[in-house]
Amino acid sequence: MHAMVLTAPGAPLRLQERDDPVPEAGAVRVKIDACGVCRTDLHVVDGELPDICYPIVPGHEVIGRVEELGPGVTALRVGERVGVPWLSHTCGECAYCRSGRENLCDHPLFTGYTRDGGFATHLVADARYCFPLGEAGDDVALAPLLCAGLIGWRSLVLAGEGKHLGIYGFGAAGHIIAQVARWQGRAVYAFTRAGDVEAQRLANSLGVDWVGESGQRPPMPFDAAIIYAPVGALVPQALRAVRKGGRVVCAGIHMSDIPSFPYSILWEERQLLSVANLTRNDGIEFFKIAAQAGIKTHTTAFPLREANEVLSKLRSGQITGAAVRQP
Repeated sequence: MHAMVLTAPGAPLRLQERDDPVPEAGAVRVKIDACGVCRTDLHVVDGELPDICYPIVPGHEVIGRVEELGPGVTALRVGERVGVPWLSHTCGECAYCRSGRENLCDHPLFTGYTRDGGFATHLVADARYCFPLGEAGDDVALAPLLCAGLIGWRSLVLAGEGKHLGIYGFGAAGHIIAQVARWQGRAVYAFTRAGDVEAQRLANSLGVDWVGESGQRPPMPFDAAIIYAPVGALVPQALRAVRKGGRVVCAGIHMSDIPSFPYSILWEERQLLSVANLTRNDGIEFFKIAAQAGIKTHTTAFPLREANEVLSKLRSGQITGAAVRQP
């Protein structure tokens, strides 16, 4: 197998040849057909997340086919197409797992962060955390759903059922969840970084109700706002944009520091929430919704060896929609 390997914080990924991994009990080896590139991959590569054990292979929006079953695996079959998401293992014993909140598990493992991920030709994954995907849909188009879609869905659920929704950061997650929200009958207001004409064009093509640049005042107060951009300065902006009793959901795993803000913009029962990881039930719910809503992802495909260049483009805002690597 081949893999793009991170050996130190901020170092370029190195293409390495390795022996094919052997699945342990309860695991499967997956031959990877596509892997989306997520902003979380940047946080891993840049060393912004704690407790990274080097070397590590990033990537956690994996589409592939089961190539080998480890001992005890009966729920999957060789040749079956599966998705491998960010959450790759939970302990099943802590208070969070026992109460149905495995996304907050005290002893989790994460694909592409604490176990090798999808910037490779193969990986080993816990069979219980692989999503059977069937044969409908293109691999490249499906890959962003494994994190941008799943975290987007969880953030949309936490945002509540309000009819007017602001989305800050119109990238991989934003363009997927805008489609879900529109399908649900909500009005969507999209905010992009200043001068990002391509993101604004994508938002308009998806039928959002208003497009503006971050920092602009929206035409009306929102019931809720979701922040996908890892920019803490957007938090007070979003709080000012939501109505009394509204919610602001921070959907990233990492964000720059939130500046101080007056209590008055939080008062009147506005809520500020964060999203952490996902549950397997999120995936079951979301893949049904994605099929019903006819979600179409805007993707740019690239070969494995170009992972460093694509990460640089993502860092500088040059990727519209989602980037997906192919073998």
